[in-house]
Amino acid sequence: MKNKLAFLYPLIAIILWSGNVIVSRMSAHTIGPEAITFYRLLFAVLLMSTFVAAPAWRNRAVIWPHLGQFAILGFLAMCLFQSLSYLAAESTTATNMAVFTALTPLLTVALSAVVLKDTPTVGMVGGGILSLVGLIYLVSAGDPGALIQNGIHLGDPLMLMAAVVYALYGVLLKRWNLPVAGWQSTYMQAICALTIMFPAFLATPAPMRSLNAETFPLIAYAGGLASVVLPFLWIRGVQILGPSRCAAFMNLLPVFTALGAITMLGEPVHLYHVIGGGLALTGVACVEIFRRPLRGAPPVVPEIVD
Repeated sequence: MKNKLAFLYPLIAIILWSGNVIVSRMSAHTIGPEAITFYRLLFAVLLMSTFVAAPAWRNRAVIWPHLGQFAILGFLAMCLFQSLSYLAAESTTATNMAVFTALTPLLTVALSAVVLKDTPTVGMVGGGILSLVGLIYLVSAGDPGALIQNGIHLGDPLMLMAAVVYALYGVLLKRWNLPVAGWQSTYMQAICALTIMFPAFLATPAPMRSLNAETFPLIAYAGGLASVVLPFLWIRGVQILGPSRCAAFMNLLPVFTALGAITMLGEPVHLYHVIGGGLALTGVACVEIFRRPLRGAPPVVPEIVD
């Protein structure tokens, strides 16, 4: 029964992730990107300290030599990715944000080919082209020719940058293969990220970093459910189902986000969202389905690290 219900781990994780995208949109123009990133990290560190601080301290001899790597990983996933996401939320829709985030598996495989020298696959090349076509159709609102005349919303390229950053995080995590895993690794990354974000938090104007009845629930969700509960569920899913099967659940992120955006934000979902987003996600699926290498080498198996 435990294994039969294991799909609930990544499924609930993706639902929480879609909620985090909605929270990002709700925070736009309410609290500064640097401020909510700092507060969510502070909340997450305090929460994790209740059960991770003591084991991490006992393991400090192993952790300390890798502090610099934890700082880089924390900066990428918890500072830069989150800040770019919050900044993008000011000028794009939650549905667009979710589609770009769902490209992470494809981008991870593409970066692995560059950084880890993995052999490109048929699915990576073909899926990449298909996803690019879908994204152009999506961000142009179904009229690619309008991109030349009107350009695109700033939030869309910012969200693409965020997805690339998160993919790079996953590749570095795999390349370094640190001897500290699980909660202790997440905890150390969060502490480093919190330290890095502190100057940016202080530079944020006081009105954009105030805690009130409107901002506190957003911070609590982002710092508790999205930063602690979500990684736990995803890691458990990967342990039982494997990374490739869990990666397939990423395709549900735009679906759940669109439903949340309709009910909570009143965002309309147009036909170009369905067509463009569908093409982009089909391209992501091609990476997993068509794994034959372009050259005679073992196929690349994509892995999502959260």
